[in-house]
Parts: sequence; C-alpha cells; structure tokens
Amino acid sequence: MEVPVVIVGAGPAGIATSGCLNKLSIPNIVLERDDCHASLWRKRTYDRLKLHLGKDFCSLPHLPFSSDLPTFIPRVDFMRYLDDYVTHFNISIRYNRSVVSASMDYTFGKWRLLVKDTSSNVDEVYVADYLVVATGENSEGSLMISQIGGANTSIVIRSPVHYFTKEMVFAGMHLLKYLKVDKMDKVMVFMSKMVYGDVSKFGLTRPKDGPFTMKIKGGRTPTIDVGCVEKIKKGKIKVYPAISSIKKDKMIEFEDGQNGEFDVIVFATGYKTNVLKWLKDYKDMFNENGLPKPTFPNHWKGENGIYCAGFSKRGLEGIAFDAKQIADDIKMTVNARKDAGANTGLLEN
Repeated sequence: MEVPVVIVGAGPAGIATSGCLNKLSIPNIVLERDDCHASLWRKRTYDRLKLHLGKDFCSLPHLPFSSDLPTFIPRVDFMRYLDDYVTHFNISIRYNRSVVSASMDYTFGKWRLLVKDTSSNVDEVYVADYLVVATGENSEGSLMISQIGGANTSIVIRSPVHYFTKEMVFAGMHLLKYLKVDKMDKVMVFMSKMVYGDVSKFGLTRPKDGPFTMKIKGGRTPTIDVGCVEKIKKGKIKVYPAISSIKKDKMIEFEDGQNGEFDVIVFATGYKTNVLKWLKDYKDMFNENGLPKPTFPNHWKGENGIYCAGFSKRGLEGIAFDAKQIADDIKMTVNARKDAGANTGLLEN
C-alpha cells in the first residue's frame, strides 16, 4: 500500500500528528501494534490517575478540553477526549500492526515498511514519502529495580530528586510565563522547602539544579507527590540508596552497605523507547538510546522525510508542538514539490 504519510504509533503523539495532517488535507495512515489507540493510557494506568499538569498544558492541537472538565483531568475523561479527537479528525488507524522494519529505499526516495498484521498473521508492505515515528519514549518496560516491599514498604531512590504537589507544578508552569527559568527554579525549591521542610535525614535530597533547568537540560521531570513524602517522614516508608546486588531468597545489598530480605520486589522504573528495534535507517536522527540526536526545539525533523513526535520529554505540551511542526513542514514540502512540478511542466511546454 502506498500513502503520502505513514505514522507509527497511535498514542497521543500519533493521533495528534494525524489530526494536524488531516486538518491540512494531507492523506496519512496510523499503524498501531495494539488493538486500540492510546493503549498505554487504556491498559497500563490505574483508574484513579489524573493528569498531573493542568489541562491548559495538556490539550492536543485544534481541540481544547471542555470548560466543564476540572483543572486536573481524570484518566477516564482524558481517554474520552482522545476518543473524541480520533472521531473529530477522522483519523485512520490500522490496529494490530506491528512494524517489523522501516528503511529508506534510496532508489525511489521513499520509505518502505514491512508490517505484520498480528490479528491475521499476514505480512503487509507500506510505502510512503514521509515517515513519522510516534512510538514515543514509553514503548516498553525498563526493568530496573526501583521499589521493594514486605510487611513494611521501602523505596529505592538512587539519586537526588525534586518533589512537589501537582498544584505547585501548576502554579510554577503559569509563573514561568513571566519569570526566567533560574528565578522560577528558586521559587519552586522555596515552595518545596516550605511545604516539606528538611527531609535529608530521611534519605531525600534535592538536586543542585532547579526543576525547570533539569527539565530543559535532560527532560527529567520532578516527582509529583501524592502523599509519599508524608509517609516517609512518619516512618511508614523507608528510603534506601541504590541497589548493588540481589542475592538468593530476595536478599538485597545496597550501595551504602545495608542489606535486607524482602517479600516483594516491584519494578517501577517506567518505560523506554523501542525505535531501534525496527527503524533501520536511524543513525542520522536517533542516538544509541533511541532518542533524537538534535535537542529541543529542533528534535522533530530528520533527513529524507523522517520525523519524530513525542520525543521532546515535554509531555503532552511537547507532543502538541511536535504535531503542528511536523504537519506544517510536510505541507510546505508537498506544496514545494507541486510548484516544482508545475514549473517543470511549463518549461517543457
């Protein structure tokens, strides 16, 4: 099948990019390995989850959230919003499509994708002028020990971390429009100290860089506290440093020399990208970790018609930025090709 644009991944980044392209009347198709869109939200999140950033920073392009929704949108309402987005922009998604490989056919100047329809076990081939990698930073689980537990819960915190309530982050995001990053960092740290006090004696230390500086430098997001810090201060949760080894019978040794035996070990370090497993011609755009080589705000575009959406480490706001940039750039390129073809035709006549 040949189509102008193929988008890999039907999460928020993929459907946002497709929505922007459809608004510009550029044909595209979205390939999704799961049997639904936004599968990470639909299948791998807990029911009481809410967006930790205010809705002003979380809507996808060209479709704002309803004014009736609360500032911090519950999971079920966000999934309903994504469903409405797919319907509103008439997004074409092919489910149960696992991309085996994607590479540039330099002879014809097009992207060639080998895809497995896992519902029928049939191989498919897609050819496109443009390829949008929208599988994001959270494609598959990253198995590194983060949390351990038994009768009493303990948690491993390997490095200094900022922690705030979602209300504090919401206020900081708005104030960032008026204050410079370094000043806003100081305000955020001051608020954290006022609310939590000095908790270094409990094993919690703050980084030297402020929260917004860390987000800009490496995309690292501060921890949103929903009650954990208070439990740590009351001794209900014990903090351990990084793990050095895990022995038999779940005996764990820590880097500071402590050790202990635990009933349960929970892997809670999130997800990582899988783009290097299927994208063959990636070296011009992605590094060895499967993340874009160019930094924000120039991370979204590569050579030969390849783009990436959802890799800015800036959440849903970053996804909206990527989607609009990609769609506008493809539209400009398509128009330039049409103009070039028209001029060539005139010269030939």
